[in-house]
Amino acid sequence: MNYATQKIPSKLDTVLSAAALALSAACAVAWLAGRNLPAEAMFIRWGTFLMAVVVSGGLLQLLLTRLNRQEQEARRWLDRLSRRELCEAAASARESLPPLDDGSPWRGTLEPLAEMLEANAARLAEIEHARRALELRCRRYAAENERLTNVLDGLAEAVIAVDPFDGLWLVNRSAEQLLQLGNQGSAKRDLTQLDRCEKLPGLLAEAGRRKVRTTRTDELELDVAGGPRWHSVTTTSLPAATTGEPVKGEIQAGVVAVLRDISTQKAQQRDHAEFVSAASHEMKTPLAGIKAYVELLAEGDAEDEETRDEFLQIINGQADRLQRLIDNLLNLARIEAGVVKVSKQSQSLNEILQEAFRVVQPAAEAKNIQLVDDLSPMYLGALVDRDMMLQAAINLLSNAIKYTANDGRVTLRSRMLDAEVQFEVEDTGVGLAPEDCSRVFEKFYRVDRNKGMAPGTGLGLPLAKHIVEDVHGGRLGVTSTLGVGSTFRVTIPGSHRSGS
Repeated sequence: MNYATQKIPSKLDTVLSAAALALSAACAVAWLAGRNLPAEAMFIRWGTFLMAVVVSGGLLQLLLTRLNRQEQEARRWLDRLSRRELCEAAASARESLPPLDDGSPWRGTLEPLAEMLEANAARLAEIEHARRALELRCRRYAAENERLTNVLDGLAEAVIAVDPFDGLWLVNRSAEQLLQLGNQGSAKRDLTQLDRCEKLPGLLAEAGRRKVRTTRTDELELDVAGGPRWHSVTTTSLPAATTGEPVKGEIQAGVVAVLRDISTQKAQQRDHAEFVSAASHEMKTPLAGIKAYVELLAEGDAEDEETRDEFLQIINGQADRLQRLIDNLLNLARIEAGVVKVSKQSQSLNEILQEAFRVVQPAAEAKNIQLVDDLSPMYLGALVDRDMMLQAAINLLSNAIKYTANDGRVTLRSRMLDAEVQFEVEDTGVGLAPEDCSRVFEKFYRVDRNKGMAPGTGLGLPLAKHIVEDVHGGRLGVTSTLGVGSTFRVTIPGSHRSGS
């Protein structure tokens, strides 16, 4: 439709205009033709002329009034079009417009204009609907992004992502704390800020050069607060998204790295390796002795019965030592794995200690060591596994006897401590240095300067500690003075039973 301004007069306007022109022309012709009329006819001429002028003026006035009314209607249309909401529906917009005279010369201009505005209003309504839909999607994506950010910040593992230009575009809270990046707001971060670990930027740069999506795991040591910590670093290259076939030499979209603290696992691996090495060493010693004396017997070096008995006693002793080592290892493994069968019952702690006292008494008499029984006269009730607590007490007493010189003294005492019961083994032996006190409960640990005093596996004290603390929820500690003696103290919960 042509929306150019159109002025098409109505039939009535045309008739009025023609009539006014005709009367004006008639008046002019009558005036000119009446110049030669006689004087008596002048009155008629002037009357006719005046009547024609009046009629012509009336017609012109009527025409002007009609045109003025049409102009007012057009102004009202334009005013309503200029004031109404452009996003209003087209149908309701047309109904809200004032009526327009069918013969108005403005109809050809105003109606196309109204149709154009209605079409624009409809398109604008569609655009507004699309805008609201996009706004809703943006809010949904923003909420999803916030949830993902909260998830990343809640991870204990450090997560960082690097773009193709070595910029850090994602760093979660754990990574900020680990690498001490801090919250720099809108400041650009890059690989140069990862100065706490020289190897990490190299791993990220190497991952960024990969041509396909790959994942690689490395281990590195980071200098963090509290000392160096080992971390497992898993790097994944992210190829750029393509709509067709991959382009050779395509620039990567970036690299994401996840850092997980494995210091505990590293320590466990180290302890395991040391445990296996120490166990192997401890087993080789009795096996070597057994093998050596068996070879002597086989070669006939024991010529008399006395020598053969001596060799057999040594072999038997080494076999017993190996058996004790294996038993202790199995007991420790069962306790640490939590598969050992524990039968706790209310027991008299003094009865258990008296039995342990009788078991080790021959070993004390062999070294002329005074074994003192200083047990409480009160009933000390405890909820314990009798066999396991007996083993712990025997281990502590045997350890004291082994590292106490001849003619020394070992004292076993017990007492009540409110809701707990306690017993301790005090000796006048060689004692321990402070650094040895902190390690004496480690598996296979033996004080170097005391190894010659007595054979041992280094498992008796660790086994006692596991029995007291892991099985019975108690405490086992040691106080010692080098060259004076040691006191091993066991505290366990009581069974709250009264008696004598």
